[in-house]
Amino acid sequence: MRFLAALGMTRAGGLFLLLLILAAMLAGHASTMAFAQGLPPGMLLNPPADSWPTFNGDYSGRRFSRLDQINASNVGELAPAWIFRAHSAEIKSSPLLVNGILYFTTPDNVWAVDARFGREVWHYQRPSQGDHIGQRGVGMYGDWLYMTTPDAHLVSLNAKDGSLRWIIQLADPKLGYFSTMAPLVVGNHVITGVSGDVTDIPGFLDSIDPETGKVQWRWYVEPKPGEAGSETWPKNSDAITHGGGMTWMTGTYDPDLNLIYWGTGNPNPVLVGDSRPGANLYTCSIVALHADSGKLAWYYQTSPHDVHDWDSVETPVLFDAEIEGHPRKLVAQAARNGYFFVLDRTTGEHLATAPFIDTNWASAIDAQGHPIPKPDAAPRPDGALVEPASDGATNWLAPSFDPLTGLFYVSARRVFSIFYRTATGKAEGWGGRDRGLWSDSALRALDYRTGKVVWSYEIGQGEGSAGILTTAGGLLFTADNNGNILALDPASGKTLWHLNAGGDMSNGPITYELDGRQYVLMAVDDMLYAFALPVSR
Repeated sequence: MRFLAALGMTRAGGLFLLLLILAAMLAGHASTMAFAQGLPPGMLLNPPADSWPTFNGDYSGRRFSRLDQINASNVGELAPAWIFRAHSAEIKSSPLLVNGILYFTTPDNVWAVDARFGREVWHYQRPSQGDHIGQRGVGMYGDWLYMTTPDAHLVSLNAKDGSLRWIIQLADPKLGYFSTMAPLVVGNHVITGVSGDVTDIPGFLDSIDPETGKVQWRWYVEPKPGEAGSETWPKNSDAITHGGGMTWMTGTYDPDLNLIYWGTGNPNPVLVGDSRPGANLYTCSIVALHADSGKLAWYYQTSPHDVHDWDSVETPVLFDAEIEGHPRKLVAQAARNGYFFVLDRTTGEHLATAPFIDTNWASAIDAQGHPIPKPDAAPRPDGALVEPASDGATNWLAPSFDPLTGLFYVSARRVFSIFYRTATGKAEGWGGRDRGLWSDSALRALDYRTGKVVWSYEIGQGEGSAGILTTAGGLLFTADNNGNILALDPASGKTLWHLNAGGDMSNGPITYELDGRQYVLMAVDDMLYAFALPVSR
C-alpha cells in the first residue's frame, strides 16, 4: 500500500479506489467478452481463417478458402477429428462458424456445436407445418441468428444459448408459401425470401431489420402493372399477380457496388405458358438490387418464358478476372437449364454463354446470350423428350470458383425426361409433369471466359447432391453418388483422397482453422464429419 501513501491516500480510500479500478476492468472485460461472442460486422467483409460467417463463407459465393495446411502433399493423411449426429432430417445446410461455435440447421431445428470437439452447446426446435424439403442454414448479425421455416416464418435466436428473441411471418403458409434459404446479412439488413411449389403465388425478397423484425423493403419478382418489365406479361390478365418466381436460395453481395445478386425461380403456371405469353420478367433471372432500397439495378434472364421448371436460383458467383485482356467485375452462374452465363456485375452486360452439359432443347444462342428454345421441346400431351429434366442440369448444389486455377466448378447432371402437358383448360399450379428416364452426374470444371469444359470427373449414376469447396492447398472437396467423400486436384480433376462415409452429402463443405489446426467439415445424411490431419507428437 506504499504507493497509496505516496498519493496521499488512506488505506480505506485506497481500497475503495482499487475496487473501482477492478470493477472497471471487469466491466471492460465483460463488454469485450460480450462482443467476442457475436459476429463483428467487419468479419463479413474479410472473414478470418477461424470463421465461416455466411452461407458461402464470404459474400462472393466462390467457396474458396485461403487455408493451405491441408494440401495436395498431405491430404492422404486426412482422418476424422470428430463426428456429430443430429438425429434429425438430412443436413442440407452449410454451417456457420463464429468464435469456435458451429451453427447449422435442419427443418424446424438449429444446433450450436463446439467446432473443436463436436460437442453440442445447445439445440433449438420449433415444430411447424409446411414443406420440409430442406433447410440451408442461418444468418448471423452480432449475437443473433436468423432462420427461415417450413411455414414461411423468420425466427431470431440468441446465439449464446439458443433462446428465442422473436418470430415474424414472411408470408401466409395457407397460400402455399414456405422458406428454405439461409438469410444473407448485409449491413443492418437481413435479406431473405420465400419458396413455393403448389399454387400460383408471387415470389419476393425481403429486407428485415435485425433488431425489430420489421420489413425495411420488399422486392417483388413480378413487377406491378405499368412498371418496367410488366410488358412481358399479358395485358388485362391476372397472370402477373400469380406468376411465381420464388427466391429459394441465398444470394451474394458486392460491398463496393452495394449490390446484392439473387437468382429467381420459374414462372407459374409450371410447364404451361399459354396463359402467360411473353418473357415473364423477372422470373428465371439473375437480378442485381441496391442493398439499402431493394430497387432493381439490372437483370439478366437465363430462361425467358420458361416451360420446363428451370429456375435460375443457383448461386450467382462473384469474382474479378480478365476478359479479353481487360479486368472485369464478373458474376457467373451455372443455371438449371444446362447453360453457363458470365456477366459484368456492374452493368449486367452479357459476356459469355455456353452449355456445361449436353442439351437438346435449344436450337441456338441469340445476340443477348439466351438459348433459343425449340418449339418441339415444350411439354405436350404425347410427351417431349428433353435434356435436362425439371430437376435441372444442376440445382441447389454449391458451385465454386478457384482464383488460382481460374476455373468454375459445378456438379452437373445429365438427366433425360419426358415432359407431358396435362392441363386441358386454363392451367393453375402445375400444368404438366415430367417423368425421368435416366440420369448420371459429373463434376465439371469450366473456363470462365468461354464456359468450355476443361475437365470432367464422373460422379456416378443418379443425380448428384454434393456441393463443392476449393482451397489454396490445391484441393477440391466434394462427394460422389456412391458414398465417397472426395479430394481432387482442382487443376486436373485427379483423385487425391477419398473416404466412403456410407451416405449422401447434400450440403457444401466448409473449412476453418482453430488453434493452428485446419478442419474440413462435411455433412453426410444427418451427421457432421470434421476431418483434420493427425496431431503431431
